[in-house]
Amino acid sequence: MRNKFARANVRVWIFAVLFLFAGLAARANPGDMKLEAQLIWATNDKEDPNPKHKPVAPEIREKLGQLPLKWANYFEVNKLAIEIPQGQSRRVKLSEKCELEVKNIDGTQVEVALIGKSDPIWRRIQSLPRGEILVLGGNAPNSTAWLVALKRSK
Repeated sequence: MRNKFARANVRVWIFAVLFLFAGLAARANPGDMKLEAQLIWATNDKEDPNPKHKPVAPEIREKLGQLPLKWANYFEVNKLAIEIPQGQSRRVKLSEKCELEVKNIDGTQVEVALIGKSDPIWRRIQSLPRGEILVLGGNAPNSTAWLVALKRSK
């Protein structure tokens, strides 16, 4: 009887050790990045004609207010979460006409390429600390613009 308990005890310990190592292996590399990419429509119109679009979050609105932009209102068209391991890149589609390619260079710097209608519009290498927001953009018809806000959460 004692032998059965001893074997069961050994199995529990083995399981506990394996579970511990699996948990440690699943932890993210400190150089990995979690980003949020947001496609924004900038306009002086009070409302967006698309009811699916909503005003941008106050944090984004504050950042846009610090920039020399001429628009009064900003609407969120799309938002995506992106996870990028250090040294790798991800390409995401924010709309039919807008894509973003982001490379996590070293855990602190990113290389960002903004692609509009399949053509590269903008490419830049920049430091992107946690909590910071990088804003990219271009003109659109009728005195409006589209912007992409890229925020690092981790």
